[in-house]
Amino acid sequence: MNIYVGNLDRKTTEEELKAEFEAFGPVSSVAIIKDKITGEARGFGFVEMPDKAQSEAAIAGLNGKAVGGRNITVNEAKPKTEGGGGGRKFGGGGGRGGNRGGSGGGGNRW
Repeated sequence: MNIYVGNLDRKTTEEELKAEFEAFGPVSSVAIIKDKITGEARGFGFVEMPDKAQSEAAIAGLNGKAVGGRNITVNEAKPKTEGGGGGRKFGGGGGRGGNRGGSGGGGNRW
């Protein structure tokens, strides 16, 4: 099962996170998500555990637990949606179309 872990301290390592989850069973993988430009941790990550019952026990046991001085959020990861970007302030789908269509300049736009 793929598990989302949020509200991580930016100094938390993948090894530390793995150790927390291994108390509940084997861990297949751990990934703390990092900023593409700065390389700094973004404060969340994912843990993969092969056994569903152990994954559920880890979620119940670790959600709200203090790790690295912060209470982490732990729940089942939701599948990534296709398309992406719709909720962003800039660069999302839709939006105003830029220079297309030309409206008459000058007057109030609102």
